[in-house]
Amino acid sequence: MSPTPLDASRLTFGEPTWHVLGAGSLGSLWAVRLARVGLPVRLILRDPQRLSAYRCAGGLRLVEDGMEQLYPIPAEIPDANPPIRRLLLACKAYDAVPAVEHLASRLALGAELVLLQNGLGSQDAVAARLPGCRCVLASTTEGAFRDGDFRVVFAGRGHTWLGDAGQPPIWLDELSAAGIPHAWSEMIHGRLWRKLALNCAINPLTVLYDCRNGGLQAHAGEVAGLCTELAELLRHCDQMDAAEGLQEEVERVIQATAANYSSMHQDVARGRRSEIAYLLGHACREAGHRKLHLPRLKELRQRLQRHLAERGLPLD
Repeated sequence: MSPTPLDASRLTFGEPTWHVLGAGSLGSLWAVRLARVGLPVRLILRDPQRLSAYRCAGGLRLVEDGMEQLYPIPAEIPDANPPIRRLLLACKAYDAVPAVEHLASRLALGAELVLLQNGLGSQDAVAARLPGCRCVLASTTEGAFRDGDFRVVFAGRGHTWLGDAGQPPIWLDELSAAGIPHAWSEMIHGRLWRKLALNCAINPLTVLYDCRNGGLQAHAGEVAGLCTELAELLRHCDQMDAAEGLQEEVERVIQATAANYSSMHQDVARGRRSEIAYLLGHACREAGHRKLHLPRLKELRQRLQRHLAERGLPLD
């Protein structure tokens, strides 16, 4: 079903532009869906070379339900002049702070940011650097992947939860109009912790065993042991709901995504930096702060760091 266009009157009287930094899979997916219902969207690309490559490509290409379409969304570099009132930050967790520091002079007072990073840690670091802005946290189950430069395949419909300590923002209506399934959650930290635990139980092992998610069914005992320790960590972090039924959900995810490679596996296989510091690293740091003895998590982090070091990749 096509998204319902917004009332035209809402789009002609100073509707804030959605700036999107991070033209990867999820950033591109959001940008396309917002733009095609008439909302103002601008991509922020990292340098003039990427901007030139984007213009040569003619825009973003989205493959959805087997059909490919080109969307010539305007783009700019971080040093452009227009102020930013609304920003979707869809870059990797380790790039989040450098990105907002580069854009700080362009962010209007009271600017709203949607932080779509994996793991935990980067969100607090971004918010600490932008005390005059509103940072809305997001957690999503939507699936998309890049199979070419500025070309994204919409792989799986899911849901996005957003939240902070304030009231729901008015722009949630725009997400509805754009066909982005979402809900406002007062328990957003719990959802982020739950997703972190799922990723910690699955992603590192897929790297170490060089397998698709389904390959972890052969290591069920190891997965179960990690889930036990992760659930203990969640409970000590006052995330009781996130701890409930963790192992069962991990097993369901492994089965449902058996043919997929985890994002961490893809990053390491391509020689790219992983987000270990914001997933397993964050879990181990929180365990250390609370003086918890979680030997399986600690050993897993050490094994993964050795694996990364052997390939010349960053350990954090």
